[in-house]
Amino acid sequence: MNREMTNRIRFVIEDILPPVVRDSQIFRHAAKLAWGEHIDHLARFRERAPFLTDEEYADLYRKHPRVHEGTDNSEACIKRIIESIEGDSVVDVGCGTGAVLSRIKASRSFERLTGVDFVIDDASKLEGIGYVAAKVEELPFADGEFDTVICTHVIEHVLEYHKAIAELRRVAKKRLIIVVPRERESRYAFNPHFNFFPYVHSFLRAMHPVPPVYACVDVGRDIFYSEDRA
Repeated sequence: MNREMTNRIRFVIEDILPPVVRDSQIFRHAAKLAWGEHIDHLARFRERAPFLTDEEYADLYRKHPRVHEGTDNSEACIKRIIESIEGDSVVDVGCGTGAVLSRIKASRSFERLTGVDFVIDDASKLEGIGYVAAKVEELPFADGEFDTVICTHVIEHVLEYHKAIAELRRVAKKRLIIVVPRERESRYAFNPHFNFFPYVHSFLRAMHPVPPVYACVDVGRDIFYSEDRA
């Protein structure tokens, strides 16, 4: 299933179904027909967010079904990411399968392409792309080490997201690009997200202080944000 299809499904679940239905046992039972007991695991995962160990966090993601084919990004977001890259060194933090990095690599030549992930190490097998196992809150890079820093569909998963954003800004020399889903929270959902941004301005609050040169727009049901670091 691609992102475009899941966005259509999300529109029905998040915007048409009222919260009283989405949080009900009726919805829970309907969701379990699709994902079984994992729906309850996800609900408990979010409820216990402040108390999770690193191993509990990683274990949930190892068992979480892979919904999308390669990437959580829509085609529109991928194209916008590639168009927004500055410079010749790029790191994708939370790169997952490395699908976005592969598209970036195919777009033109770069001096350095690096992928970072905490759980999924698929990108370590990609030719011409470096891989580092690390958490977004503690990146093992120098200040301004990469011309462009990309982080898509990660911030919604991170409890200490302000710390994560500070780290992304620290290692970005010219441009920072972040993509998050535009969504509303509910008790029973098909994802392990901690943070929810139902509007573009909701995410801008998370990025405070916003620099003078930035862009923040709705792309489908995702929020695309970029800022100049130079």
